[in-house]
Amino acid sequence: MFHAWHEFSSHYNTLSSYAENRKWQPHYSETNSAHTVLFTEKAIAARVEQLGADLTAKLGDKRPVLVCVLKGASFFYIDLCRCMNCAIDMDFIAVSSYGASAQSTGVVRLIKDLDNNITGRHVVIVEDIIDSGLTMQYLRQLFGARNPASITTVSFLDKASRHPESYKTDMCGFEIPDEFVVGYGLDYANYYRNLPYIGILKPECYKSVSYTHLRAHETSQDL
Repeated sequence: MFHAWHEFSSHYNTLSSYAENRKWQPHYSETNSAHTVLFTEKAIAARVEQLGADLTAKLGDKRPVLVCVLKGASFFYIDLCRCMNCAIDMDFIAVSSYGASAQSTGVVRLIKDLDNNITGRHVVIVEDIIDSGLTMQYLRQLFGARNPASITTVSFLDKASRHPESYKTDMCGFEIPDEFVVGYGLDYANYYRNLPYIGILKPECYKSVSYTHLRAHETSQDL
């Protein structure tokens, strides 16, 4: 018991020291100056409910396989599944294309593959955010080679100005400006992911920490 507590204390003190040295701290209040609210919890719930209804109308009699792109899409994915009034199968995949680089390499690396065989199945790829669109294009090609009956792509957020029109998903929750957003599954250095709303993180909150460090923690701001 003492050893476990000592290990926890050590990790906590390391994190606290890291934040203090870089003069930033995570803030979770909707009124905090670190970020501004873009979409409220109520607005998100209403939009996800509509997307669930649209997917049910399209695939409700086909028992689709809903694939969550980890980790960022997890909040959206679970809510979307609960809003579908039909039988579904759930699966998860994890990919990355940044590694230790501050820029996308343009090559997506598969970290965790599907558990289900999707041959002949109707597949729904669920993403948190489309930025350059590389991840979604990779997944379309990867799944397409497995001969599914159909592929439907859904993103919660879309930075439309950051990618070609052809990279748009079949369904989208909200189009957003080219800003760094957090909350509802999306993080900054593993902070803010559990916010119930989507907020725009102000540049002064993350410019002091290198982009390389941010990507080393998580690649949830899609590629």
